[in-house]
This record gives sequence, structure tokens and C-alpha cells, in this order.
Amino acid sequence: MTITEKKALSIALLLVWLLPIVSQNQFLLHVMIMVFLYAILASSLNLTIGFVGELSLGHAAFFGIGAYTSAILSTKWGLPTPECLLLAGLFAGLLGLLVGGITLHLEGDYFVLITLSISEVLRLVAINWVEVTNGTLGFSNLSAPTLALGKWTLLVSSKTEFYYYALGLLTITVLCISAYARSKFRLGAIAVRENRSLAKSVGIDPFVQALITFVAGAFFAGLAGSFYAHYITFVGPEVFGFSFTVTIVMAVVVGGKGTVLGPILGAALVVVSLEYLRFIQEARLVMFGLLLMLMAMFFPDGIMGFVLEQSRSASRRAKFASIKSGV
Repeated sequence: MTITEKKALSIALLLVWLLPIVSQNQFLLHVMIMVFLYAILASSLNLTIGFVGELSLGHAAFFGIGAYTSAILSTKWGLPTPECLLLAGLFAGLLGLLVGGITLHLEGDYFVLITLSISEVLRLVAINWVEVTNGTLGFSNLSAPTLALGKWTLLVSSKTEFYYYALGLLTITVLCISAYARSKFRLGAIAVRENRSLAKSVGIDPFVQALITFVAGAFFAGLAGSFYAHYITFVGPEVFGFSFTVTIVMAVVVGGKGTVLGPILGAALVVVSLEYLRFIQEARLVMFGLLLMLMAMFFPDGIMGFVLEQSRSASRRAKFASIKSGV
């Protein structure tokens, strides 16, 4: 994470942590909760798109598995929320290991098509495996999350409590991805993204690097799915729908792939726009298509990519000016 990103993230975190104290507007809090949810999803997808360089259109599969895992474990097995959350992430990670183990040997269009089909297969499974998934009825009236703090048990039920629960999950996600961005795995993934043959020549296994990153992204998507299940209190086959993936991809592209802060910024812009443009119904999708076209034309690296490039250019100009004045 660059210094610019760190400063921007610090200011943003301070503002969002204080928001419920300043305003108790329930709709605003709901919108922000959805921003945090999609920020987790966009950040997790960014690991694959931004660092490995592969476009996955099946990310909703991991989100849906996390949601169904949490719903089944809480309703049929009676497990508490923390265990459901962790197991949802682990099951999504295992699915990521299976899917990645098959698809990451492929590149380009084949990878895109196969990952896209995974979500559709799971949607059909959710509809037809009635004994486990309740078919099209899904799971409704899911219990509110409970968080144990020593001798105290906190029931997460109000919008403010869900707000801080979602923000906590997002903070953990960002910290983990920031640690990844500073690790050798990031360098290996970028080497794979830029040139697989060259990466092999310097001793980097492209498949292993891509698989580790892919599984990590699936794990965080599973956590988001678990949160979604208990916040919305309903899980049905539509969680595997392509609309979730489209929204996540848009957030990554608009915010800036390959950056830590970009997907969060993109999620905020996309979710807020979708919520406040509901009055134009289906026409908002046309507007977002135009938005993506404009982004591709004027900001090919996304908003955060543009900001970072401007920051680097300013730094180079200042360095050149200091050298010139010294001469």
C-alpha cells in the first residue's frame, strides 16, 4: 500500500467509524452496510483480477456458498455466529481450491467461461437439492448474529450494530489484503500476471501463486456471504446470480484494480449510485454501462489508479525540479 493510499484510508476509516455517532438515519446506515459488504467482495475479487490478472466471473459462487453454509449451520445445527462465519469462509475457500485447481491451468476466455458456469451450476443445485437447501424457498428468518465478549454476549440486531459488525469485517479484510500486498506472494502473483513464461524462468510457479491468491479471495467472499445471510435474514438461489458478480466487477474496475483502496472506493460509488438511482429502475443499468465505457476511455486504471499515477507524476516533477535547481 502506497503512502497516498495509507493517508486516504486513515481519513476514510476515521469518518466511517464516527458516522453512526453523527447520524442515525436508518437508510443511510443501510446503504453504508451494503457498501462495506460489497467492499469486502470487491477486495476479494481484486486479488484475482488485480494481482493474478485473471477475470473471474464466478465470484458469486463463493459468496453464495458462504451464505448457504452460514444459513444451514445456524438453522439446522444451531451453531453460533462466529463458528458459522469462520466455517462459511473455510467452505468457500475449499470450493476456491477445487475450482482454482481446475481452472487456473487455463487462461483467457476458457477461464472466464468456466468460472461463470460454476455459479450457474451451484444455483441449479440450490434449486433442486431441496433436502439440504429448501429449494426455491431457501432459508428465511435467520437469527441475528451473536458475538461473545468474555462473559458478555452481544446480540447484533440494530442498524448501528450491523454497521460496526460489517465495518469490523471490512477492516479485517483490508488488513489481511494489505499484508498480502506487502508479501512475496503479491510479487509472485504480479509476475504471473505480467508474463507467465518469464515467471517460470526465474523459479516462480505460476499455478501455485495464482491458486493461493484465488483461495484467499474465495475465503473473504465466503465471510461476506455469511454476513449477508444474517443481515438480510434470507438466503435463496439468487445469491448465485450473475448480478452480484457484475456489481463486484464494476466496483473493481471503477475503483482501480491491483490497488488496496480502489475496490473499496469503487464499491462505495457503485452501491451508492445503485441505491439512489432506483427511481429510474432498469435504466440505471444503461447508465452504468455508459459509466464503464467512460471509465475505460478516460480512467483505464480506475479512479485510484489515476490518483496514484498523478501522485507519482507530481513526485517525479518535484524530483526533476530539485535536480535542475541544484544544477
